[in-house]
Amino acid sequence: METDARALYMISVAAELAGVHPQTLRIYERKGLLSPARTTGRSRRYSNHDIALLQRIQELTNDGVSLAGVQRILALEDELGAASARIAELEARLDALQREAEQRVEAAHRQYRHELVPVRSTVVARFEHRR
Repeated sequence: METDARALYMISVAAELAGVHPQTLRIYERKGLLSPARTTGRSRRYSNHDIALLQRIQELTNDGVSLAGVQRILALEDELGAASARIAELEARLDALQREAEQRVEAAHRQYRHELVPVRSTVVARFEHRR
């Protein structure tokens, strides 16, 4: 399992790491800003990713953004991240297609060179025009 996604911290530790009160974490969860993992006993467990998200939420709220605004900003950041990943995939595919096209053009040029007949060894028929 990826280290950032592994739920390691109970609510009091996560709150301390994020610099907020545990009740604030419960509010964020109710508002849908984060979704910690749960143990079989239903205790919340927070991952490093959750802590980073909490810190981002704190940064935005400290700048005066409402929780509804924070939710929208986080959604837009997720969309932007997904779009950036898709753009990177498309650029990689475009590069591969460009390399393939260049290889095919070069192969076609090599084939043409084999089919060309040198001028020195050809016989050219010359017809004179009679008047």
